[in-house]
Amino acid sequence: MRIAIDSAGRLVIPKALRGELGINGPAELEIAARDGRLELTVADIPARVAERDGLAVIETDGPIEPLTVAQTRAAIDRIRR
Repeated sequence: MRIAIDSAGRLVIPKALRGELGINGPAELEIAARDGRLELTVADIPARVAERDGLAVIETDGPIEPLTVAQTRAAIDRIRR
């Protein structure tokens, strides 16, 4: 798939690819040059595992938007493939 980069260096990630990767709306991406290619990855959310009431839970460094049902189903589908 080919895309264009404008004179300001912006590019558009096609909707089909954004959907496949679960990139919805404003998001932060990591970019790196690897072996002469650009590599984009969805930025990780800073988090850690903690214990709460005897259970392991994931705590983030700040508030994050809750996942929608559609996002949860898409994540499960990606893992099952």
